Amino acid sequence: MKVLSKSTSLTILFTALSILPAHADINSVEATIDKNPVMLDEAIRLTVTADGSADRDAFDSSPLLKDFVVGRTSVSSQTSIVNFDAKRSTTWTTTLFPRKEGTFTIPSLRVENKSTYPIEVTVIPVQEQSNVARDYFVTTDIDLTEAFLNQQLLYTVKLHLSSNIERGSLQAPEMENAEIRQLGDDKQYTDIKNGRRYQIIERQFAVVPQASGEFTLRGPVFTGEVMASNTNQRFGFFNRTQQINRVGPDIVVNIKPIPRDIDYPWLPSEMVRLDEEWPQGDSFVVGEPITRIVTLTALGVVEEQLPEIPEFYPPTFKLYPDQSNTTTVEKNQSLIAQRQTSLAIIPTEPGKMVLPEITIPWFNTLTEKTEYATIPSQSITVVAASGEGKNAASTSENQSSANSTAPSSSLEADSTQESTQGRPENSTQQTPAKLQQGTSDTPWPNNTVWLVISVLALGWLVTFMVLMLYIRRYRTIDHKNAGNSQNTRLTNKNSDSGENQAYKVLMQAVKSKNVSQVDTALQLWLRSLNGNTKVRPMPDDLPETHAIKEPLDKLHKSRFSKTSEATDSASVDIIMAELANAIDVARSSYLKRQKGKEAELSNLYPT
Repeated sequence: MKVLSKSTSLTILFTALSILPAHADINSVEATIDKNPVMLDEAIRLTVTADGSADRDAFDSSPLLKDFVVGRTSVSSQTSIVNFDAKRSTTWTTTLFPRKEGTFTIPSLRVENKSTYPIEVTVIPVQEQSNVARDYFVTTDIDLTEAFLNQQLLYTVKLHLSSNIERGSLQAPEMENAEIRQLGDDKQYTDIKNGRRYQIIERQFAVVPQASGEFTLRGPVFTGEVMASNTNQRFGFFNRTQQINRVGPDIVVNIKPIPRDIDYPWLPSEMVRLDEEWPQGDSFVVGEPITRIVTLTALGVVEEQLPEIPEFYPPTFKLYPDQSNTTTVEKNQSLIAQRQTSLAIIPTEPGKMVLPEITIPWFNTLTEKTEYATIPSQSITVVAASGEGKNAASTSENQSSANSTAPSSSLEADSTQESTQGRPENSTQQTPAKLQQGTSDTPWPNNTVWLVISVLALGWLVTFMVLMLYIRRYRTIDHKNAGNSQNTRLTNKNSDSGENQAYKVLMQAVKSKNVSQVDTALQLWLRSLNGNTKVRPMPDDLPETHAIKEPLDKLHKSRFSKTSEATDSASVDIIMAELANAIDVARSSYLKRQKGKEAELSNLYPT
């Protein structure tokens, strides 16, 4: 028979002992607390110990929620072996916070097949004369215990410390159906309370209720570690510490509903205002975009409560709204919410326009009355593009005035000449002329008739020669271009080189997807189609270019809007492709119309 070694036997024994407790039952379970009675701002440490093997998740703390606020629960296991007898225990430790004075019962707690005995706990008021209990405590305060729905409440927490702490944490208060945000950073200072000096840590919260009714604002919980009273005990290099738990008093608030006479989006605040950023001056140009930024600011609310800013404009404006931006900041112990909208406005017609006022109603929580934040209406003047058409008309008028003045000067010169000619032959001016020319004394009117006839004959001769040269040149050009196609010949004759160059520049800008240059290049090309007019042309000016308007509007929207749809690169590519196609179709139609005009004029030329 084979004999096992001593080490092998011990290994088998310990393995067997570690397996057996997994199948053992719980022998008993016991619950204890660290103090009774307990002050209202203190915490109770509840310890539940199960004798035997128990699952770590076997403890259920939900029965405690009826009368206490249950903190974090920790679990530990222990195994001991005495004379080869293995014992195992599992311990759960949790923190209970009483919420009001009185006598309460920690109910029987069941762990697997065993239960604890109930424990009665007495919660007493805070005793100011107890220095031990008041070394550390938390106070709470609120500016209003009665407010309207969505109205901000200012909640202040103060942590009082009579000595330094090793570490600690302060939780936020809790309230059902409310949004709670911390305001700013903590404030630290010292103060004397009941003859003791305390270091005070102050923290403020903005509480915005989201429902009406009576609610309890649960005080925050402070958990920290301080030096133990017996400082002579040390563990290695570390001093012994003990944990403390304090909870701030609860506060009951009454939240009133929205008044019945409110028929607008509910916005309770102490201050609401509207501001705008608008170009200086009141005169604008057709086709040139104007950016208007409107900002709504409200005190004591969060950004989700801000209503949309209404936008009403005359139909003679094209509007390209940007996505509105909202934000909430903290300043002077209050929340400040803002909504900002940016709008690109393009006037399409000249004239005087009236922009209606922008009005947003709001409820003043101080006066409990409805008030209005307003941007007043304003009148603007929209003029034609750069006013160059008016300058051209003025220049034309000046030229007409100059032409109307010229005949008068000519008549004056003729009368002067006649006066000179009517002088006697012994005049100092007439005699030298007659001597040099060797002319006779024939009356001057007869000479004038012959002079007119000579000029007319010379004019007819010159005209005939010019006409013959033009016919010869036309036939030479027509013979030279006989082998070319009709479309190419018409393009070379009728399409202005400026139009061709402007078209190339425009298509280059479209192909390179340079949004900022497309509009300028398009204006140059349209101007060449309209006879190089100085007035800013529009796609609607010619029937051939009318189809360009739709993709051009899409391009403007992509330029002046920051929405995801407008800035998507694929969308820009599609818009550019549509614009290029529309430009090509418009140019083909324009050249075809020019070809028709050429065909009509060619009949006037001699063959």
